[in-house]
Amino acid sequence: MTSQTIFANAKIVLPDKVVHGAVTIEDTLITAIDPGATVPAGAIDCEGDFLSPGLIELHTDNLERHLMPRPKVDWPHDAAIVAHDTELAGVGITTVFDALRVGSILSKSPSRYPRYARKLADEIENMRVRGALRISHHLHLRAEVCSETLPDELSEFGPDDRVGIVSLMDHTPGQRQFRDMEKFEAYIRGKRGMSAEDFQTHVTHLTDLRARLGTLHEEATVSATARLGATLASHDDTTAAQVTTSAGFGVSVAEFPTTLEAAQACRDRHIQIIMGAPNLVRGGSHSGNIAARSLAEEGLLDVLSSDYVPAALLKGAVQLGAIWGDMARGLATVTCNPAAGIHLEDRGRIAPGLRADLTRFCVIGDAPIVRGVWSNGRRVS
Repeated sequence: MTSQTIFANAKIVLPDKVVHGAVTIEDTLITAIDPGATVPAGAIDCEGDFLSPGLIELHTDNLERHLMPRPKVDWPHDAAIVAHDTELAGVGITTVFDALRVGSILSKSPSRYPRYARKLADEIENMRVRGALRISHHLHLRAEVCSETLPDELSEFGPDDRVGIVSLMDHTPGQRQFRDMEKFEAYIRGKRGMSAEDFQTHVTHLTDLRARLGTLHEEATVSATARLGATLASHDDTTAAQVTTSAGFGVSVAEFPTTLEAAQACRDRHIQIIMGAPNLVRGGSHSGNIAARSLAEEGLLDVLSSDYVPAALLKGAVQLGAIWGDMARGLATVTCNPAAGIHLEDRGRIAPGLRADLTRFCVIGDAPIVRGVWSNGRRVS
């Protein structure tokens, strides 16, 4: 039998406007949108709340926080994956691209990063196929150019691994995200407990890796992205020249450009611009780079990512709605825009025939309050 649910008396968030009406879903699909305030018998009365497409998260490091809740504490992975999934569902996210680093440093040095992506990807997939997860999980491979093992780690993934995004990450000290070496030193030494001597060794090692292997690793990443059928993204472009290089690789999405110059160059080349919702909510970048609000006011912001605070995604979208005076445009940065950027054609909009991924929320003061979340027609929060 077909299961039908009607969400009535809602402010329905469409890609270009908000309308008052009802949305009908049957099993896993949206089947109808009807205007008006009528609440049919048996319908869910949304009481004038917003009803938006389920939020789409393209880049989150949130799983890492659950895997290692304290330094050197390795939490059981199944439990961490479920906790991560539950947290995302609770803040309105129905599709996530879990960011996993590929490219490690295995030699004995302060820069050491162990391999983990293939094993963790298998664990996420195992939980998914067993029905343990509430929302739709995909992979975002963060390809670390300054590493020793990138081509080998990329080769471990295939077209069946649900890899939707591969991003070129170049963390060579003194450029991109960490142009300010004082801020970089404070961040790395604080995060990893390095001495001043170890930090200098770390900088020298990464710089040497970039010089020896950077070009090879970039080529391997571009090739792997095509093989996986994924979208290629750049990360922390700072100059127009870097954007030109990214465009030459086939990049269509730019994560967190750090300057107005880079963002404008992305727009000129029709590269979608992603900024961090925490940057927007906090009022600026923790690394001293351009504020997301500045790009929003220039019309140079297409997509938000929650990055390291899942709840920031909806709050940031609502904040953009206030900045632009257009709630539909604000919500588009976390629904239809990310879906279009990575070619997810079955979700991201409320329209007949698409997945029944829905988030019901109201706004109290400046805070969006999630009242219910449905993923593929099933209530998950």
